[in-house]
Amino acid sequence: MKKLSLITILSLFSSLGWAQEKLSYTEMEIVSYLSDTYDEQISFLEKIVNINSGTHNHAGVREVGNVFARELEAIGFKTEWQNMPAEVNRAGHLIAKLEGTSGKCLLLLGHIDTVFRKDSPFQKFEHKGDHLAGPGVADMKGGNMMILYALKAMHKNGSLNNRCISIMFTGDEESYGYPISFGRGRMIEMGKKADYALSFEGGSNGGTSVARRADTEWQLEVKGRRAHSSQIFQEKVGAGAAFEAARILNAFYEEVKGEEHLVINPHNAAGGTELSLSSNRREMTVYGSSAVAQTYVINGTMRFITMAQLERAKKKMIEITQDNLAQTSASISFDKVNVMPMPASDGNLALLAKLQKINDDLGIEYPVYANNPSDIGGSDIQVVAPFVDSIDGLGFTGANAHSVREVMHLKNYHDEINRAALLIYRLSQE
Repeated sequence: MKKLSLITILSLFSSLGWAQEKLSYTEMEIVSYLSDTYDEQISFLEKIVNINSGTHNHAGVREVGNVFARELEAIGFKTEWQNMPAEVNRAGHLIAKLEGTSGKCLLLLGHIDTVFRKDSPFQKFEHKGDHLAGPGVADMKGGNMMILYALKAMHKNGSLNNRCISIMFTGDEESYGYPISFGRGRMIEMGKKADYALSFEGGSNGGTSVARRADTEWQLEVKGRRAHSSQIFQEKVGAGAAFEAARILNAFYEEVKGEEHLVINPHNAAGGTELSLSSNRREMTVYGSSAVAQTYVINGTMRFITMAQLERAKKKMIEITQDNLAQTSASISFDKVNVMPMPASDGNLALLAKLQKINDDLGIEYPVYANNPSDIGGSDIQVVAPFVDSIDGLGFTGANAHSVREVMHLKNYHDEINRAALLIYRLSQE
């Protein structure tokens, strides 16, 4: 295996003004490789972005998976494609393993599906000056490419030898296939065996995620006495379902909201004398005329940072639904939580500190920091976070994800890929 000359490496670092003593010779080789292969990285990213891999385009998801499988096999990984049962209706996942016995065991996570359907008008990779545009370029094909080239750099200088590294690129992160036992069972197994889990969802100029909220849905059903509208508030008729639903929502607002990171959002509502509801609770047909509403249904979501926070909110919401106005009743139900919340554990924060040390050693002037979980959504890292120290948001900085304006910024490209690669390297050597 050909080694870069010490003069070449030191010249690179001298030109960037970095203190050579902060990085080992091996680490300097990794950074140098990533610099030398920049054009190759961008070309590879263009190739995979131009393959449509919307979650429901199973052939496209598998094609992207096959591209990565070939590259990973070339540097010593054993790969397999995990198919999903027909009823799950998802393409499956790419799993790759390097089953060495030295150092800590890492689990590296990405997803190869995007939100852009096969018939989306947004299909093409473009290099536009200081940014790249294309479907999934930042969310998160750029992060997947980052993983690959970090590992290629380690393979080039021999530091990948006998390492314990597993990779899972999921094919349905944007729209999970259920049940979770099928869709994420293997990921959970791999997480339980790992010492660290790293996810490469898009970052934000140093912003990473050591905490993420989970979500669930709730359904409120309110009953009242049907009568002519002229009789509302009479003793035998009472307040009606609409006023009771309004009371409950207002109480949720006044009495339940307020805890940091807790969100309670009613996303649809309907009521009247007759009401039908679709099985997914997204569509409702309602009829009501000059009568007191006898039924009101409200569907909503909750986001929370711990299960304890969820249980506190649920307890209060149930109490509120039971303190009814005259001649009304109400009940509330909550869906099962499929993906657990990810609070900022000591282990996760320790990973953030290690990333900051790498940031400093690379001479990067801006710091890394923990994103506020109230500002971000969920991701696959939450599946394994209950079992292993975890960090997310290690990928490239982007903007406008899930829209036809999605871009990946190039301003801090080298900082971001170098930082992530050295994190993989250092953790794998512990």
